[in-house]
Amino acid sequence: MQFDKEKVLEHCNNWCRNTLMDTLEIEYIDAGEDFLTAKMPVNSRVHQPMGLLHGGASAALAESVGSAASIMFVNPEKQEVRGIELSANHLKSKREGTIFGTARIVHQGRSIHLWEIRITDENGSLISLCKLTNMILPRR
Repeated sequence: MQFDKEKVLEHCNNWCRNTLMDTLEIEYIDAGEDFLTAKMPVNSRVHQPMGLLHGGASAALAESVGSAASIMFVNPEKQEVRGIELSANHLKSKREGTIFGTARIVHQGRSIHLWEIRITDENGSLISLCKLTNMILPRR
């Protein structure tokens, strides 16, 4: 089966309507056979009290893009994806602009997917480095 980037992006963006991803204005913008990228604006909606990007918002972006990326490798009619562990190292602060989360597969097993998610800003600076483990379950 041939990879269809536009179909993947359309599916991811439609799938996230009326969810946390919609609330945070996360938009899927690029995809390849082994990666998925989403962007999120940095503004007061995702700030912590000091006026900086909240680490939880970065974690939400990482889990959103990593979970959606696992969907590219399963049959959604027969399988479901569940995030079971997320770790995030926040390396740089951000007050405004846009951040981008790119998930790349590290391990693709039958029941476990491991993703590295690099969160960068519009200048390419590394903001957070995250790791997400997803469990692949039979659909009920």
